[in-house]
Amino acid sequence: MSVKPAAPSASFSGPFALGTLAAPDQAPFPGLVVPEGRVLDLRTALRDPALTIRRLLERWDEVLPRLGALAAKGTGVGTGVSAGSQTDADADADTADAWQPLDGLRVHAPVEPRQVFQSGANYRQHVIDLELAHRAPDDPRTPEAARAEIAEVMDRRAAEDLPYVFIGLPSAITGPYDDVVLPTWAEQPDWELELAVVVGRPAYRVSVSEALAHVAGYTIANDLTDRATVFRRDMKAIGTDWLRSKNAPGFTPLGPWIVPAASIADPGDLRVTLKLNGETMQDESTKDMLFGVARLVSYASQTSRLLPGDLVLTGSPAGNGMHWGRLLRDGDVMDGSITGLGAQRTRCIAQAAS
Repeated sequence: MSVKPAAPSASFSGPFALGTLAAPDQAPFPGLVVPEGRVLDLRTALRDPALTIRRLLERWDEVLPRLGALAAKGTGVGTGVSAGSQTDADADADTADAWQPLDGLRVHAPVEPRQVFQSGANYRQHVIDLELAHRAPDDPRTPEAARAEIAEVMDRRAAEDLPYVFIGLPSAITGPYDDVVLPTWAEQPDWELELAVVVGRPAYRVSVSEALAHVAGYTIANDLTDRATVFRRDMKAIGTDWLRSKNAPGFTPLGPWIVPAASIADPGDLRVTLKLNGETMQDESTKDMLFGVARLVSYASQTSRLLPGDLVLTGSPAGNGMHWGRLLRDGDVMDGSITGLGAQRTRCIAQAAS
């Protein structure tokens, strides 16, 4: 099955988004993307030849108004920077002809985080489906009774319990249109499309009410999982093995864009959709999350210091391969989208046997 990657599209909410792009045979650059399908190299616009998206996020409060002004310039709206300095005006002149079409550029993962925090068992219906799929053969309950009991546990957990957060590896991240290599050892590779939070201000021991002020924006992540290696078979008491099951190279397609938080009215009301070879598998609202964005960011920050560019993955909704009895295989194409954040397309390639 030969499938061409989807052409990059500037389809997102708000006046601009951020991405990491590259012209053919050129080094990646941090880009300001506007809905008209044009891109500005921010190294030039912000006069920082070493700029990356992560470095930009480290200056988020300072640079955000400037990005808005540049986007307005690029779309022909307004006159540039309000109350800007002469330096800003000079930069506007320098970048007036520096916009280039998105078409023809390669889209990389939008940011290289230092830390990746992943939330598990965070969608009510998803957890119910997984619990039913893993029921013991001698479970005396009917499927209906088991579902009702699990649903009650989920509701109690949302009201009384804590989020479940673990650590992922940045080395698993790949671009939103890159092929995903399925390792030979992965017996049950599965998809998990989810909303990813991008940190913009350092966060340590922040409250739930403070947490959203530390969010720069949102992007899309497909947190692939090999279901066969989630639980240790040799020592069940150890429990889950997230290193093995989730962190193969390329197991986290990310992007295409970081959309600023101000452009997303409510991260708790977005549609998460994944299609496998054109057939819809996941189609759920983030309303089904047990713990919302603010709760997850606050919880992770109670233990760890979250840094600009870090990711907080919010968990996967219902509709994974285990639910459908259909796991990923060579040639499969996944199309994932989230309201206001754009879309990604990745093709699965079986790893050659050594």
